Amino acid sequence: MADTQFTPRIFSGIKPSGGLTLGNYLGAIKRWVEMQEEGTQSIYCVVDLHAITVWQDPADLRAATHEVAAGMLASGIDPARSILFNQSQVPEHTQLAWIFNCVARVGWMNRMTQFKEKAGANAEKVSLGLYAYPSLMAADILLYHATHVPVGEDQKQHVELTRDIAAKFNHDYGVEFFPMTEPVIEGPGMRVMNLRDGSKKMSKSGESDMERINMLDDADTISKKFKKARTDPAPLPESPEGLKDRPEAKNLVDIYASLSGGTQESVIAEYAGAGWGQFKPALADLAVDKLAPISDEMRRLMADPAEIDRLLAVGRDRAREIAAPVLERTYEIVGLVRS
Repeated sequence: MADTQFTPRIFSGIKPSGGLTLGNYLGAIKRWVEMQEEGTQSIYCVVDLHAITVWQDPADLRAATHEVAAGMLASGIDPARSILFNQSQVPEHTQLAWIFNCVARVGWMNRMTQFKEKAGANAEKVSLGLYAYPSLMAADILLYHATHVPVGEDQKQHVELTRDIAAKFNHDYGVEFFPMTEPVIEGPGMRVMNLRDGSKKMSKSGESDMERINMLDDADTISKKFKKARTDPAPLPESPEGLKDRPEAKNLVDIYASLSGGTQESVIAEYAGAGWGQFKPALADLAVDKLAPISDEMRRLMADPAEIDRLLAVGRDRAREIAAPVLERTYEIVGLVRS
């Protein structure tokens, strides 16, 4: 393996903690399907080891892993063209993560914004895994020499940490073995917000089910949630600049743009001056049209978990074909004896 030759390769993953939401679909999976069509080798992972940084009921974790995998497959991730697997089936992830634990600095981890937000005032009581998981995320990416990682804005800091770890490893050992991975952040729907509070990201763990669209919601539920979504009294503006300081309005316009394949500009051009009584039903109809076939296929797949497991196993074997040589070369570089 030549240390300086990096094949263009995409890696990204979703954590199976709770059900899939519209935020997961528009913020990640929809873009992954589009990237799959562009011809670059794509590796997509259900990151179940990241899920257990906080306690998970084992039965719920298994169900959520199947749901996320079903959502990817139903949305168009093709296991013949992309590599799809769940993280815990490829042990090289955790093996490389330990090497990176010894490369990363404590000060780097202390700067991670997401840890501070998730730990809050209870930082002394959370798991070591929650503190160290950015190192595992770096291993997820660099294990495949991924050159590009499609992520939301909230994960960009972790990709920057991945670059820091790669750079320090390469410098410390005098090699050019790990690439400087680039985050890919684009698209109007990349950060889908809460339907009841446009200042908060749509989350699986939110207090009310009305604040999110679940990918397994039926057509009536999707329609009801959009029609009841919080908005302000003003109609849609004449230009995208008019969405400034209107987070709920901006969120619904962005969702419409992403579902329709358009832009803020094209949505505003069509609905400028319209009231929410006109726009929200149109958005609801569009969402049902786009999401109902996916949710139907998800239900079909989830009724046959053995088939999901079979497809994940195929992906696992393909992933390990790439991962095992990278880990072996890493061990060689570090000086670990291999008998």
